[in-house]
Amino acid sequence: MLSNELARLAGVTVRTLRHYHQVGVLPEPPRTSGGYRHYDVGHLVRLLRITRLTALGIPLSALPEVLDDAAAAAELLGELDRRAAADIERLAARRADIAALRRTGAPPDLPPELSAWRTDPAAGLPADMVRYEHEQLVLAGHLIGRGDPAVLAALLGEVDEEPAVSAALTARFYALDEDTPDDEVTALVGDLVTRLRTALARLAHLPPVDARAAGLLDELTERTLRPAQRDVLRRVQRRLALPGGE
Repeated sequence: MLSNELARLAGVTVRTLRHYHQVGVLPEPPRTSGGYRHYDVGHLVRLLRITRLTALGIPLSALPEVLDDAAAAAELLGELDRRAAADIERLAARRADIAALRRTGAPPDLPPELSAWRTDPAAGLPADMVRYEHEQLVLAGHLIGRGDPAVLAALLGEVDEEPAVSAALTARFYALDEDTPDDEVTALVGDLVTRLRTALARLAHLPPVDARAAGLLDELTERTLRPAQRDVLRRVQRRLALPGGE
């Protein structure tokens, strides 16, 4: 039979046949006087075996070893089964993440563990501040919670034991601009210091944030926040760094 008939019987393309010849898993048959390859039933059987094995996930590079060695084939099948099990586990986890995102309406660019900590866009806060919080979570999730977003979620959970208080402070901070009266700025700095000092005391047992991660988070802050907001953060940091916060 000619190549097009063999390909049709085996359910492959003629191009696939040529590729199998090139990589050496399917021996080339003799040619007719007209220069055409002439295949017999032995080629069809071998081709059917190849298509069956490749359908199981066996790479072409391994076929010469396993086609005629039952022990090697059995060993390779064991490895393929372990890989398939890992793939299934990974896909199941992905489906669970997708289901959670669809159920909650959370943004898909955040791990589900961190989505609960984003500000609801409908909460009335300025859009640029909502975007800033979102970008903070994306960056912190990668830099601090890399490989295990639950670690960062646990950290956030320890900090935010009073979400209503945090929400009020956040709203005051995000309302800051160059027209905010000095007494309001001073009061906010004091309230933030009190709040953060308590939180930092609870988190003292955790390892410090990597300097590179902290630097990138600071860069995001400098790029996004208004000058008045950045000034408040610097004042808060200075007071927290001093004994007693004075």
